[in-house]
Amino acid sequence: MAPKKTLYNWLTNRYLLIIRNEENFAEKKTIIFNYARLILLLTLAFVVTLLLSVYIVTVVLEEWLDPRYAMIQSNKQLVDLTMKIDSMEYEMSLKDQYVNNIRRIIGGDVDAIEELSNADITDESGNYEVAYQESIMPIDSQFRAEFENQDLDVLTYESNRTQEFRELYLFAPIEGLISDGYDPKNDHFGVDLVANENEPVKSTADGVVIFSSWTLDGGYVIGIQHRGNLISVYKHNSEILKNVGSFVSAGEVISIIGNTGELTSGPHLHFELWHNGSSVNPQELIAF
Repeated sequence: MAPKKTLYNWLTNRYLLIIRNEENFAEKKTIIFNYARLILLLTLAFVVTLLLSVYIVTVVLEEWLDPRYAMIQSNKQLVDLTMKIDSMEYEMSLKDQYVNNIRRIIGGDVDAIEELSNADITDESGNYEVAYQESIMPIDSQFRAEFENQDLDVLTYESNRTQEFRELYLFAPIEGLISDGYDPKNDHFGVDLVANENEPVKSTADGVVIFSSWTLDGGYVIGIQHRGNLISVYKHNSEILKNVGSFVSAGEVISIIGNTGELTSGPHLHFELWHNGSSVNPQELIAF
């Protein structure tokens, strides 16, 4: 009596598939298989084919045939660009506000210092706030009240700052003669240096350029932030060689002497030093 075949036996029973040459019946290849392995391979092939078909239908064909796909992608790009433009406009407005305040300070508008101290000049990373804290500090209201009440005949800007800058060596920005000295009583907050035509102007110390532009009074003006909250300002240049944000070394050429701006009567360099929002006599710190 033949043994009864079960499903397990049917699935696990091994078979030979022999491939022979038609002409001489030579055996070319022998394949051993069973139905369980064959069903497994067919199932895997079906699943892979199904997944590939779903991917093609939902991704590839959607890009090719669905007219809404291009519209959706265009809308996404439009939203991203709009957000970037809004962010850039906001940052540019903050930067313009900061630069305008610096321009007003360099132009002699002392009230702009107090406005700058009250302004919220910050971006997401806080760059403008840091730049402000390192460059211009607010003028104390009590000091301003005392300044306005003092007699100009006894008023002096000559300071106790010499001790503060004893460790900071400052270079003369240009080799020349002083044609007009420091005289804050007549709103002359720096020294005028006369030199040869096209003489290069050099940075008085290491620092970062915080202002580099044209002003009506000072012509081409460049301002540099140094350590210790010291700012040097160079006015009436014929050409500026450094941009805002540039790092400069002491003695590095930053501009060319000139005769630009309304408040000039001939080719010269007007050089100023400011510390914590107050002017400093350059002749106290530099041997011209």
